[in-house]
Amino acid sequence: MNTKKSSLSRAYLASLREHLDHSGSSEAGLKNARLFGIKATKSGMETLALAKIHEGALEILLSDESSPTGKKTKTLRGAAFFAEAVTPIEETHRSMRQANIRLEKLVTSLTRRTHQLAASNDKLKDEIVHRKSVEASLITSETTSSQLLAKSRHMQEDLRHLSRRLLTVQEEERKRISRELHDVVAQALTGINLRLITLKTESSLNARNLRRRIAMTQRVIERSVEIVHRFARDLRPTLLDDLGLIPALKSYLTSYMERTGIRVRFSVSPTIESIDSTRRTVLYRVAQEALTNVARHAKASQANVSIRLHADTVSMQIHDNGRGFQVEGSAFARSSKCLGLLGMKERVEMVGGTFAVVSAPGKETTVQVELPGKKLPSHPRSSKLAATKRSPTSAPRAL
Repeated sequence: MNTKKSSLSRAYLASLREHLDHSGSSEAGLKNARLFGIKATKSGMETLALAKIHEGALEILLSDESSPTGKKTKTLRGAAFFAEAVTPIEETHRSMRQANIRLEKLVTSLTRRTHQLAASNDKLKDEIVHRKSVEASLITSETTSSQLLAKSRHMQEDLRHLSRRLLTVQEEERKRISRELHDVVAQALTGINLRLITLKTESSLNARNLRRRIAMTQRVIERSVEIVHRFARDLRPTLLDDLGLIPALKSYLTSYMERTGIRVRFSVSPTIESIDSTRRTVLYRVAQEALTNVARHAKASQANVSIRLHADTVSMQIHDNGRGFQVEGSAFARSSKCLGLLGMKERVEMVGGTFAVVSAPGKETTVQVELPGKKLPSHPRSSKLAATKRSPTSAPRAL
């Protein structure tokens, strides 16, 4: 590096001496100065280094000059030479500065663009997160819709099954009533008619035989009337409408104990008659259906019916000491023997109440009903499904 600098220093000294010695035209000297400047620029020389070389060379050349005027002239001509020699370096520096300015502008533009791209990336990431969230919501919604559709289909199957069971039970009930009317009432009325014909034709009967036959005919009429009354009570007890829930249930329980031999203990709050007719009917029908179940399936010897009116609720419990059964949630709709349970449950929920059955095979059974104590709204809302206790085995007992 020093060797190269020394070579340039010697070349500069020679060119400057030649320029100063030719006091006439300075074009050639200035041209040499520019060529030297170009060479110095290519070698990487800076302005300060060239100024030092110029200072050293000028000092050598002025040392030979004794005249002050000559020194001044050579100094001025040397300054012109230096200015011409340094011009390529300055032009190069100017170009570099301009290039640096352009580069800085480019870097600024790239930085701004980078920030814009980063903001766009952040926005894109947020959009991706949002779309993934929407996609997850759609998948959840689709799953929920599928579950609801499956549940709806299941409920439709239950409704179809229930409709078929209702039609079957209705037809069986009609058959039973028809058979009862034909076998009992019709025969009784036919017997009465025959006895009246006999009385009409046998006018020779003495008064004692006549009274005996009339008494027999009256007993047949009384039995027929009792059967008709029983049909009427089963369909709709007039006592419930005329006198209220308590007399209707007492009358039903008296008849029930005579028919089945099952002892029933009945306790009720006298203020129960203050509730509306709809809920009194629900309580009567649930008690009737539950006790029918006890007689048919429980093998019980005793039952308890308790009705209480509280501040906000009406509660009824029907308890028997029978053999019990397994309570299953699906039994309400699937088992063909559980139409009575389903009917009681629907009646209770229709007025905004809750219905539950507590039982297990080999244990006692309790039917629990709770109805709202306040006056019913015009459109009663459905209640929550009652929690039903379960036990391990055995098939459900039908109602």
